[in-house]
Amino acid sequence: MKALVKESRAPGFVLKEVPVPTIRADEVLIKVRRAGVCGTDVHIHDWDAWASGRCKPSFTVGHEFAGEVAEVGSLVTDVTIGDRVTAEGHIVCGRCHLCRTGNGHVCPNTKIIGVDRDGCFAEFIAMPASNVWHLDDNIPFEIGGIHDPMGNAFHTALHDTNLPGKTVLVTGCGPIGIFAVGIAKAAGASHIVASDVNPKRLELARAMGAKSAVHPSEAEAAVRAATDGLGVDVVLEMSGVPAAIHQAFKLVRVGGRVQMLGIPSNPMDVDFATEVIFKGITVYGVVGRRMYDTWIQITQFLRSGQFDPTPVITHRFPLEQHAEAIAAIKSGEAGKVIFEVA
Repeated sequence: MKALVKESRAPGFVLKEVPVPTIRADEVLIKVRRAGVCGTDVHIHDWDAWASGRCKPSFTVGHEFAGEVAEVGSLVTDVTIGDRVTAEGHIVCGRCHLCRTGNGHVCPNTKIIGVDRDGCFAEFIAMPASNVWHLDDNIPFEIGGIHDPMGNAFHTALHDTNLPGKTVLVTGCGPIGIFAVGIAKAAGASHIVASDVNPKRLELARAMGAKSAVHPSEAEAAVRAATDGLGVDVVLEMSGVPAAIHQAFKLVRVGGRVQMLGIPSNPMDVDFATEVIFKGITVYGVVGRRMYDTWIQITQFLRSGQFDPTPVITHRFPLEQHAEAIAAIKSGEAGKVIFEVA
């Protein structure tokens, strides 16, 4: 089969022929139809400090996908050949303290497809049957293929936020931030302010339901106007930019929540006394999707018809155009980028 491979400890990917994966008794083989390209894939492509410290070439890249089940292991009873599926790309041990208390999303033994083991930028991928998530018949493969980043947005937007009627600030409008705008809108937020430095991303945020989509320099004025000076009930911090994080702490109301998905590239100073403690705010760090209540939320929102992620998808490429896909993401002019594999 053809697969997009991180072949060496250097920038770039190679499209090459590799063996079709063999599956264990508790696994399934999935024919990949669509795959989402992520910022993580860009880090691996560019072989930056994070990638060089984490990844061990050679391996097939990619961790967002959907497709059809082509083969099932002998112990698999709830997945059948021909099923339309996606999958949770974090493979956890199932036995540690965290897994056994419903917190598998932070399992210390997690292995991620396309990072720690072969991924989905290929014609086939092997996955544990326990990680497989069935798709409704009316969900296109390209929407199924982006359940992973949508799940990050659902986790960030909905965990303990009780959004109906709330005011929300989304800082950082990459694809996950834009998804979060649409989720907050569908969940009943009364006013959503989105901030980013990129006009294209602000345009997409407006399309997904932001009442105000502004440059960060205008965010404070937009929040004050929308909340009578109080500050927003919830901030969804999606950028990891230190200035945006400080702005999140400033613009959340006293007693509000800051949900943090964005990852700063370096350590940063926080004035915990004035920014967090004296304001009485709750800060929640988001890692991946909660298994599997976040996945249930995704399915329910898509079934409702109130949340449609399609406008976020702006570019589609075959695997052969992987360089163009990476370039589109790095240009800043793309929303979500999709590989059309088959």
